Amino acid sequence: MTRHWPEYAIEAACLGLFMLAACVFVTLLEHPLSPARAAIADPTLRRVLVGVAMGLTAIGLIYSPWGQQSGAHMNPSLTLTYLRLGKIAPADAFAYVLAQFAGGFSGVLVARVVLGSAVADAAVNYAATLPGPWGPVPAFLGELVISFGMMTLVLMVSNSRRARLTGLFAGLLVATYISVEAPLSGMSMNPARTLGSAVHAGQWTALWVYFTAPPLGMLAAAEVYLRLPGAREVWCAKLHHDNEKRCIFRCRYPMAARATARATTSSRAAGSTGRPSGRRRWPPRGRPPEEGPWRTTTTT
Repeated sequence: MTRHWPEYAIEAACLGLFMLAACVFVTLLEHPLSPARAAIADPTLRRVLVGVAMGLTAIGLIYSPWGQQSGAHMNPSLTLTYLRLGKIAPADAFAYVLAQFAGGFSGVLVARVVLGSAVADAAVNYAATLPGPWGPVPAFLGELVISFGMMTLVLMVSNSRRARLTGLFAGLLVATYISVEAPLSGMSMNPARTLGSAVHAGQWTALWVYFTAPPLGMLAAAEVYLRLPGAREVWCAKLHHDNEKRCIFRCRYPMAARATARATTSSRAAGSTGRPSGRRRWPPRGRPPEEGPWRTTTTT
């Protein structure tokens, strides 16, 4: 476990940067004295712009050298789901979750130092996530649905030949959710993200929503994925694995990805010639892919 401290530190730093960006963009677009708010009178358009900014921030963090190494979870719900799937050791999952909560708090603290009283303005409120005017029940349902959708997308894309696009799809979904779902719950999907703002804002309204709906939604998505007909095994807990960074997870990405690419090429070749390719199915039913020197997994 002590060998993995760089990944733990990266998780804290990535969520900290995400929260700092959230505070900066919300201040820029929502503070009453901001020129951007004066220039963009439509609150829906401002929310869409925040969504685009945060989606791009998520994409940048996932594909950054730091995100490539830690897997860029930045979310206890995501980490706990990969723990359920057997892709991360319990000790590493525990350390990841602690790091994420520390990062969320620290990111808002830095924003508080840099932005001063502007981030505390009622219109900004430390980028806190709160239920909308319809109350906590619709907020809970909204968080449940978007968390289920995010985890489903991550599992479907990251375990396919399009795995390298997982971060891009995840970022686009973040942007969409902020634009569409934020009026219901503020769009969190992340207990550490919500608590980081709540501590500084002193806002504890319906905190239970953000500590229950996201993990329940993501865990439910994992259970559904495992039961889908023809679902592939879960390769790894990284959102972007097509790089040279070490992997501390229980990882099968390199061999599985190569095999999927070969199977796809073989299938296309068979379709073009009108006859079977002659290649055997990989992996054989009931057998996991063989381990080999490609593995970079370290779980100590």
